[in-house]
Amino acid sequence: MREFIVEADGGSRGNPGPAGYGAVVIDAATGQTLAERAEYLGVATNNVAEYRGLVAGLRAAHELDPSATVHVRMDSKLVIEQMSGRWKIKHPDMKPLAFEAARVFPPAQVTYEWIPRERNKHADRLANEAMDAGKRGERWSPQDSTAELEAADARAAAGTASGGAGDAGTASGGARDAGTAATPSAGWAPADMGAPATFVLLRHGETPLTPQKRFSGSGGTDPALSAAGREQAERVGAALARRGTVQAVVASPLARTRETAAIVAGRLGLDVTLEEGLRETDFGAWEGLTFGEVRERYPDDLTAWLADPEARPTGGGESFAATAERVAAARDKLIAAYAGRTVLLVTHVTPIKTLVRLALGAPPESLFRMELSAASLSAIAYYADGNASVRLFNDTSHLRG
Repeated sequence: MREFIVEADGGSRGNPGPAGYGAVVIDAATGQTLAERAEYLGVATNNVAEYRGLVAGLRAAHELDPSATVHVRMDSKLVIEQMSGRWKIKHPDMKPLAFEAARVFPPAQVTYEWIPRERNKHADRLANEAMDAGKRGERWSPQDSTAELEAADARAAAGTASGGAGDAGTASGGARDAGTAATPSAGWAPADMGAPATFVLLRHGETPLTPQKRFSGSGGTDPALSAAGREQAERVGAALARRGTVQAVVASPLARTRETAAIVAGRLGLDVTLEEGLRETDFGAWEGLTFGEVRERYPDDLTAWLADPEARPTGGGESFAATAERVAAARDKLIAAYAGRTVLLVTHVTPIKTLVRLALGAPPESLFRMELSAASLSAIAYYADGNASVRLFNDTSHLRG
């Protein structure tokens, strides 16, 4: 199920006085801003403006996906406590607005959280822009919004990423090396870095080898998707179509990724671009074998491979170090090509784990400590100064019936 974050705020210059509201809808998985709303209200109180901002934000989220879950974040203790049912609504001006907000989504789909004012800068800036426009006798226009920059600055000050409640282990680090050379720069990207290149990472759907947990890399039989794998790809496509944030699709050239990408891209109305650097590791003579079979037939080679990223699988396979070099080169190429855009990369277990490892600055052995399911989604944002933010990992919620 799709998840949104709604941040809303309202202000009144006089209380009552010239008032306005601002609201923003954010994709909880990627942190991407999906919608902004702001309006000058004329003379009103601060509380009325805050409730009007909440209603506008919920309605914007409902327009995007009425089946989504919504997490509301506001710095108004009054609105949060009243909408959560912990405080009674006594003021006659508040009751109809609270009732209106509660009707937008079924109550079970909405949760509420109070946040400090400094973490609500995006919506606050929109409200002020609306009041400024009203003072000039104009209507607020999305083209005039500077709230995204204000919000990025506030998040940097708070030490949090631009992602939301759905983030899984956000972190920053220098992601532009292959895990061995460059020293990562610390801290979040500053506000003038602009929108990041966001890679939504999709592991291909199941093949006949997947349930048996057999090595399946670049050097094997290149299996196609199974019926289960095609169904998984359809579910991914439907989920991403509802989310509406993917702007391009890039895939590994292997059959299972091309097939997965074609199914998803068909739902999104996009073409598929192939990228050689996203192919799976070549596992040499281990292709098609289970881990137990490799241990039985090639015990010394397997032990070396598990201990050393430079070690290669039996029969001239590809080392994890070589894979990291190739994946890092592909990553840098794609970051340059898709700066500021959200791109779906349809690839394999090792490339996805490698991208996550490099973004986190984690050691090579961390590859063995990640679980990555078939048709799962992960997400990483890359900023212009080389920092990266891991926003999602191994999400399979879209596969549930």
